[in-house]
Amino acid sequence: MVQGTTPDVDLAIFGGLGDLALRKLYPALYHLDRDGLLAADTRVLGLARQEMDIVAFRERVHKTLKTYVKPASLDKACLSRFLERLDYLQLDFSHPEGFHAIRQWRTSAPHGNAGRPMTVYLAVPASIFGDICHNLHASGSLDDETRVVVEKPIGYDLESSREINDAIGAVFPESRIYRIDHYLGKETVQNLIALRFANPLFGTQWNQNHISHVEITVAEQVGIEGRWGYFDKAGQLRDMVQNHLLQLLCLIAMDPPSNLDADAIRDEKVKVLKALTPFNRESITRDVVRGQYIAGSIDGSSVPGYLDEEGANTDSRTETFVAMRTEVANWRWAGVPFYLRTGKRMPEKLSQIVIHFRQQAHYIFDPDQRNLAANKLIIRLQPEEGIALQVLTKDGGLDKGMRLRPGPLHLDFNSAFPKSRIPDAYERLLLEVMKGQQYLFVRRDEVEHAWRWADRLVAAWDELDVPPRRYPAGSWGPVASIAMITQDGRSWYEDY
Repeated sequence: MVQGTTPDVDLAIFGGLGDLALRKLYPALYHLDRDGLLAADTRVLGLARQEMDIVAFRERVHKTLKTYVKPASLDKACLSRFLERLDYLQLDFSHPEGFHAIRQWRTSAPHGNAGRPMTVYLAVPASIFGDICHNLHASGSLDDETRVVVEKPIGYDLESSREINDAIGAVFPESRIYRIDHYLGKETVQNLIALRFANPLFGTQWNQNHISHVEITVAEQVGIEGRWGYFDKAGQLRDMVQNHLLQLLCLIAMDPPSNLDADAIRDEKVKVLKALTPFNRESITRDVVRGQYIAGSIDGSSVPGYLDEEGANTDSRTETFVAMRTEVANWRWAGVPFYLRTGKRMPEKLSQIVIHFRQQAHYIFDPDQRNLAANKLIIRLQPEEGIALQVLTKDGGLDKGMRLRPGPLHLDFNSAFPKSRIPDAYERLLLEVMKGQQYLFVRRDEVEHAWRWADRLVAAWDELDVPPRRYPAGSWGPVASIAMITQDGRSWYEDY
């Protein structure tokens, strides 16, 4: 296969034996190689504390690929070529002297490293981002083209995020920092931009005159998966709402950018974050529900409650579920509520956005069916990506009169493009990093505005000192989350 137009790069993955690298990064890089999108001399360096030689490392990655790549996509020739790209260095990230080995590795390329930019991927806890960046700089391993990729969430609150960003920014300028939110790499999220700004059908209707409310749901079936130490300090608000859900909200609510340049898009997203209505003691009681799962059943199997998980602090008040009603206080969205919901141990894995359009001003059909008379745009991110527009049509049959029935105009990406594999989000994000394009990545001021909004919410929770509401694993969260939306005369989409 003809190689793509991406430049030759050296990709150094810190945390090269960690879960993120093994489950996501190496499979994504393999798929890019298989599709001809890695340049011929691109190299990948895994860095971790574990002692391991290059043969064992390549075998470990080979085993990973056989686990996380579908057998039909495993091409023997491509697999051999990809494994040959891999190198490994044992490194204690806190010891500066070991970083000189990275500079030596860079100069060991067959043609040297002249003209070959390096990308540093920090697949490690944010607490050591600064140390790694400093040690890379002190060892002389960096140049004026080196880029750094960091995973969100960055920090625990506004103050800690500033400290981390300051440490990264002391070594890298903003133009070479790539903050990943993997939701932004999903095919459907990309299509959301096309749907909004390439189709007048939606572009002219995308405001408070035509949309009554918006739902964003990110539901997880899993519990904390052994991440107790991290998750109990973070909670669902910091872990999911502050980054993933707010990013989706920004893409739905932002005004059209002047073009598709990175800063044009990110400028509009920042405007949305600035316009988010802050919570206070009164509104948080009415508009926010936090919960914590207790023992229950998922897919017919019993699962423990949050406080029964291994290593749990039985006095923990950390939330595993959040539902809220918020608004974007600007001309486009005045009076339109955005309902956000995310939780662990939910009935199914589901990420979707539902845009509810307003009803017709004058309704002429059966009054008993008036609750049907509104279109909905359903944007599904997982498990199957797709877009559906729910419309009303006449029910078939001579005996039905003008009875209405809802039905979708449906675009299922798997069915619409049966010969095209939907790429994983990390494939797209890694490709854009190698190309030096930042529009899918989060700018520092976005991170800080999101934390500022989230911190106010946490402060209000702390002031109220109310424990999270309990909900059984396998349910859609506390009953109060249903009451919250019902008080507005609405219901969550799966209740229709």
